[in-house]
Amino acid sequence: MYYNDHTIVYFNGKFLKANEAGMDLYGQSLHYGYSVFEGIKSYRTDHGTRIFKAEEHYERLKRSAELMHIPFDYSASELTELTYELLERNGFSDAYIRPLVTCSPNMSLSKGQKSYLSLLAWEWSNGYLADKMKIMTSGFQRPNPTAFKVEAKVGGHYVNSILACQDAKDKGYDEALLLDEHGNVAESSGANIFYEKDGTLFTPAKGSILPGITRQTVFEICDELNIPVKETFFKPEEMRGADAAFFCGTAAEIVALESLDDIPFTKGWNDTASEKVQQAYQKRVRLLSL
Repeated sequence: MYYNDHTIVYFNGKFLKANEAGMDLYGQSLHYGYSVFEGIKSYRTDHGTRIFKAEEHYERLKRSAELMHIPFDYSASELTELTYELLERNGFSDAYIRPLVTCSPNMSLSKGQKSYLSLLAWEWSNGYLADKMKIMTSGFQRPNPTAFKVEAKVGGHYVNSILACQDAKDKGYDEALLLDEHGNVAESSGANIFYEKDGTLFTPAKGSILPGITRQTVFEICDELNIPVKETFFKPEEMRGADAAFFCGTAAEIVALESLDDIPFTKGWNDTASEKVQQAYQKRVRLLSL
């Protein structure tokens, strides 16, 4: 579903067919999850194909590499230019883009000596999640920020996400809600979260979360629409039975939630400030006016 015999990728300085690219079996990234990556989306607009917040994503990729001591010397503008060429070579407009920075052969537990850039893309016309999701409080915690660089988007971190998400699905839910080491709400397995009460949106403060670019876009939209929003620490019981809640992320976009731990959110989605944010986000990524 991600590629075929004609799909083009960018790998180690060259554009080539996806089935011709290979990974070193002795690389740190394969053995230890020592890699950084991004998730970016492009959209078909009346002004042509546009990548949403490319610079912000690529600056975060560079920052992730820096935090992981992975050498990486591309500029955000170079990465953006390469990505537009990748989309054009594949004929993609509505697409998901996965930049990945991997490391050279090294079986020691030491910083990377050399890195390789891969740029992958596949067609994706909507989010990977659907509205009205039933979620559960997970028994898996977000990684402790004193043990990991949680603000970096690192390959190995996502084993935690896979375990939490699959556990929720095995128990009949759509997704997991992970807490931090203090029992505060953090995020889902791969998206930030907001809940709404009396017209105000609440979202976890920084600490154990990956502060997402879509999360920041929600703040911008709330400022434009005069919707109050607060960053704070809170327990899952404060969320249960609230007016509304949603996940947000590049792939997910804005996803309405139906319930937390089988307790429904109480207000009709179309009557919430959250729904206004959802609609405004769709207009923004398509370059339409609010």
